[in-house]
Amino acid sequence: MIIKKEFLYPVISFVIIVVLWQLVVLYSGWSEQVFPGPVAVLESFYELLMNGALFNHSIASLYRVTIGFYLGAFLGIPLGIIIGRVDSVKLLINPVIQFLRPISPLAWIPLAMLWFGIGDQPAIFLIFLSSFFPIVVATAIAVASINPIYFQVASNFNLSRIEMITKIVVPAIVPEVVTALRLTIAIAWLVVVAAEMIAVQSGLGYLILDSRNALRMDYVMVAMIVIGLIGLTLDIIMYKLGMLEPINSAKQHCQ
Repeated sequence: MIIKKEFLYPVISFVIIVVLWQLVVLYSGWSEQVFPGPVAVLESFYELLMNGALFNHSIASLYRVTIGFYLGAFLGIPLGIIIGRVDSVKLLINPVIQFLRPISPLAWIPLAMLWFGIGDQPAIFLIFLSSFFPIVVATAIAVASINPIYFQVASNFNLSRIEMITKIVVPAIVPEVVTALRLTIAIAWLVVVAAEMIAVQSGLGYLILDSRNALRMDYVMVAMIVIGLIGLTLDIIMYKLGMLEPINSAKQHCQ
């Protein structure tokens, strides 16, 4: 059986990382409490998995990311289309977007806690902020880059504004928007971990903070590994969704 390079090379990379990790543990002089090795982390991973803590914290983080990310997408994509198509709206709203966009979502943590208290709401709000602005900007740029000839042809065929959006704008911007969503989901996943260290009492970020306070560095590293695995999975899902559009377009073209 021939193993594909797309599978073999990543496996080799992770094996090398684990080997280097074990060598650092053996020769760094640090104790297992300070820098646990792969075996200790694997045992802790099994322990957290069996008692349900790892599953519960992962679900809590995914729930917050899902709600915040979808809110950002559902509001950001339409607004980006409007900004890209209507000059007056662009002149009115774009300066505000560009002013708020560079502000780190983490800078909103004190306000989020005052407005929403402790719980899911402040974390969801921070994830929404981290998703909304990049999606709006990417969508507006994608719309503005559409060849004007398409809109001239649409006008000649007396297409309504809704038809222009559904038949011209949306198909044209899908690749760029999917790429933006792929980058944004990674940002949202980073933000939720930081938000959970302050504003909630569940999730992988909270697990890291709580484990640190208990001096369980093995639990900390388990949470870090799970965060990486989930982030990698989300990126692969978004990548696969992005690959579907060219396939569907090719099928429609052939038909």
